[in-house]
Amino acid sequence: MGRVLSEDALIDAVAGDRRAGRSIAFANGCFDVLHVGHIRYVAGAAREADRLVVAVNDDGSVRELKGEGRPVMDGDARAEMIAALRGVDYVVLFPDRSVDRLLNLIKPDVHCKGTDYTVDTVPERDTVRAYGGRIAIVGDPKDHSTRDLMARLRDEERGNA
Repeated sequence: MGRVLSEDALIDAVAGDRRAGRSIAFANGCFDVLHVGHIRYVAGAAREADRLVVAVNDDGSVRELKGEGRPVMDGDARAEMIAALRGVDYVVLFPDRSVDRLLNLIKPDVHCKGTDYTVDTVPERDTVRAYGGRIAIVGDPKDHSTRDLMARLRDEERGNA
């Protein structure tokens, strides 16, 4: 089971892994309502290196990115669920809209993004290229979303009311 760490503890853990010769993969997301697309994305990212860091948007950044009513679950719960997934070594909550700052702090060997991106459309591509990392597109086709799942739940609730 992975560990939820502060940024400082994450920096120390990654430094120790690097000293031991381990490679580092990095994935990120809101993970607001965990679904199979998230599981497949994280599993794909875990296959890219010896250690996997998953950055989870904190509650404030989820609200900024997704709008009012989000997140559904608080950051601590989302981080704990991600840490429980096979292949996840470290989880960190982060307050930013973008992971550029975290990427620059730990400089993972590979930055993993979902299949809704290409290597050339990853928002952080310039940051990753600047420190010499690579980008990997992982997971299954993007036909799962928290937004769609929540809409289905709302529709079913209205139908049952």
